[in-house]
Amino acid sequence: MRLTRKAIATLTLPKDKPYLIVWDDELPGFGVRLNPTGKVWVVQYRAGGKSRRETIGRVDAIAPEMARDNARKTLARVQLGADPHAEKAEAAARRAVTFDRVSTRYLQNAQGRLKPRSFEEVNRHLTKHWASLKELPLLSINRALIAAKLDDIAQQNGPIAANRARAALSALYSYALGMGLADHNPVVGTLKLGEEIKRDHVLSDHEIAAVWKASGDYDYGRIIRLLMLTGQRRDEVGSMRWPEIDLEKAIWTLPAERTKNHRVHEIPLSKLAVSILDSTPRFIGRDIVFGSGKGGFSGWSKAKRELDLELQPLRPPIKPWRIHDLRRTAATGMANNGVSPHVVEAVLNHVSGTRAGVAGIYNRATYREEKAAALTLWSNYVSRIVTTL
Repeated sequence: MRLTRKAIATLTLPKDKPYLIVWDDELPGFGVRLNPTGKVWVVQYRAGGKSRRETIGRVDAIAPEMARDNARKTLARVQLGADPHAEKAEAAARRAVTFDRVSTRYLQNAQGRLKPRSFEEVNRHLTKHWASLKELPLLSINRALIAAKLDDIAQQNGPIAANRARAALSALYSYALGMGLADHNPVVGTLKLGEEIKRDHVLSDHEIAAVWKASGDYDYGRIIRLLMLTGQRRDEVGSMRWPEIDLEKAIWTLPAERTKNHRVHEIPLSKLAVSILDSTPRFIGRDIVFGSGKGGFSGWSKAKRELDLELQPLRPPIKPWRIHDLRRTAATGMANNGVSPHVVEAVLNHVSGTRAGVAGIYNRATYREEKAAALTLWSNYVSRIVTTL
């Protein structure tokens, strides 16, 4: 019979059969399957040496002519060499490769390759900034979607954060390409939304004074001033602990587990640095100097944006700068004021040249005095320009 709505209405499933397929006389391979729960359109064909049968849809939802047209197209594609069943299986497999699954694998791989702080940044970008992609199949994510999300990140977190999120996503796609999980990198061709600051910026005297004055009597302000005075790394100051500090002896001792080179590092504290720490509130049961959560200071990006807003009205304007520029500025300032290169390296806890190996260990006590003199010289210089500019 020709399968029409009227003809199908007369069809019933025999009580002794779990199902029954009635084929259309006009289009071979097109039929209707009668189930105990209802009737569905089906199409049957041979591809790859195997007989395949696929469901088109429910009879009560799809009109006969529409179902017939769908079956005709499927059968035509089979005649041209396609295998719809294999294509559906491949599509289902691709849908299963979600952004979340790939990012999890990528982060597991990256954790062993990246430095802890770099891994933390990449993990934050992929799990926070790109969280909206989590359930999407990796291959469905296109350039337009990424570009729109980058614009959102730039609006909410700033253009540099968008650049970093873009770099993290591009690295994930490079991994996916290498693993055969992606066919191309849709990040390629999207725009960087912020101008990157060159990593050779040394603050001028005018800028040093401006940043110092804008850094008020609060955690982030104290951190900025201590970074400027000591030349140490951001997280070393941000996670500073009271047991590391001896204000009477004016010395701050960083344990090996908190330094980049995994060596104990002593930082003599100038009078100005001591006064900053002496005025910092202490809280019972908390030995970390800054911050209020489980770890050290957090909220770096927000605090930096707020400080930059304070500096905006400044004329002449201050050039774009990073927190790490304070370390470079301290090193350059000490060198410009006559401090020997090996002493500057000692202050920065760089181990190279004459400070490497056994010599570096046995000269620690001698360098303590030289470092103290260098940091006092630098502190006095900062104090002078802050009061005169």
